Amino acid sequence: MNYPRNRLRSSCSIINAWIATHLTCYRCVPVRLTRQRALIIAFLAFVLPGLAFPVTPGKESAPHHLSLDDAVAIAIEGHPGLAEMRSRAEAMAAIPSQAGALPDPMVSLNALNFPTDGFDRDQEAMTQLQIGIEQSLPFPGKLELKERAAEFDAGAAASSVEETRLRLVYQVKQTWWQIFYLDRALEIVSRNQDLLRQFVQIAQTRYKVGEGLQQEVLLAQVELSRLLDRQIALEGLRREQVARLNALLDRSAGTPVELSDQIDQELPLILPEAQLFALAEASRPSLAQKRQEVEAARSRRDYAKRNRYPDFKLGAAYGFRDGRNPDGSSRADLATIRLGMSLPLYAGRKQDKAVDQRNSELLQNQYALQDEWGKVQAEISAAFADYRRAGEQVQLFRTGIIPQARQSVASMLSGYQVNKVDFLNLVQAQITLYNYETRYWKSFSEANQALARLGAAVSEEVVHE
Repeated sequence: MNYPRNRLRSSCSIINAWIATHLTCYRCVPVRLTRQRALIIAFLAFVLPGLAFPVTPGKESAPHHLSLDDAVAIAIEGHPGLAEMRSRAEAMAAIPSQAGALPDPMVSLNALNFPTDGFDRDQEAMTQLQIGIEQSLPFPGKLELKERAAEFDAGAAASSVEETRLRLVYQVKQTWWQIFYLDRALEIVSRNQDLLRQFVQIAQTRYKVGEGLQQEVLLAQVELSRLLDRQIALEGLRREQVARLNALLDRSAGTPVELSDQIDQELPLILPEAQLFALAEASRPSLAQKRQEVEAARSRRDYAKRNRYPDFKLGAAYGFRDGRNPDGSSRADLATIRLGMSLPLYAGRKQDKAVDQRNSELLQNQYALQDEWGKVQAEISAAFADYRRAGEQVQLFRTGIIPQARQSVASMLSGYQVNKVDFLNLVQAQITLYNYETRYWKSFSEANQALARLGAAVSEEVVHE
């Protein structure tokens, strides 16, 4: 929402009445002041409408605007870093079923007890061709624990994707609002340059007719040069931010960026800090990720404890024999069944140490969760404080400082007309007004950046009432 139009219409009505009055009086002034008075009147007609609150330009000035919502949508759709995290999460999601499956069985083909003098299958009774199968069987419960740990790891990876998305959205919004502020600052500098050029012309005219000083001309030119220097700095900063935004949107660094100018200048009321803490605790992806990592570490600890129990191996084989027994009967085939198990003979140096390791890892992840919660609270508190501070500044500039500065400049312009106000004070008052306007937009941008940071910290798009 732009500044109220009725204020601007009121200011224009006053200006028109002032100009009409002074144009009427102008017929009675001495001839030697004609050029000076004409320049002053032209200057007043040019500058006084600009003393109203800053109004952003209409849509007609930039047909290809990039709105904040469009920038966020483009970044989420095409950012390679986010796509990388998604692919990683998809890969992690495929692990649990693998971890919970039994080891692949082993099939064996054996040639047993062949005599070396002729390798005849029917020479010796023990000779046989054997086919077998063998399956490893972990102790009951181990596979479930491995699968559960992998599921928690996959959940943590999915949460990291959402956390990356939140960070990306915040970076896009932050950069977008910085460019928005720089655009407003450049507009103000441009208007101020035009104004100072008018000041220079007036000062030169007064100096020529003997009513002004040369230092007034020189100082006005110095202020104009300072504005040119500020414009160069602002344009450089804008190029940097545009390159950063294009990188976030996965576009070439030189892609032009024209921002949307249809901005609601009313800042919303945000939720109480305690309520924001509760929302973050329930939905912040980084906290969910740490909780999943804690549960994964606990499952690995439980698996390490169960690893003290033996694993089993079950096998079966069938042997084919040729030849005949001494009584002339055919030799019978042979069947074999095998059962084996591991013996944890070195548990003190191996399995027990693995349990100690997993216990330490569990504590590490628990401490990491506590640390992350502290960081989230700090982020919320800092963003909450920044938003309140910037919002109060916006309100102060909008309702107090800028209107007062505008009235001060208008009064000085009238006083300067009748030689009751020094030219340098007039210049400084005008520069102060434009500085306040610049600070207004800076505070407005900072408030919206803090709001974006608060949304990322809470993991909620809407953090206001």
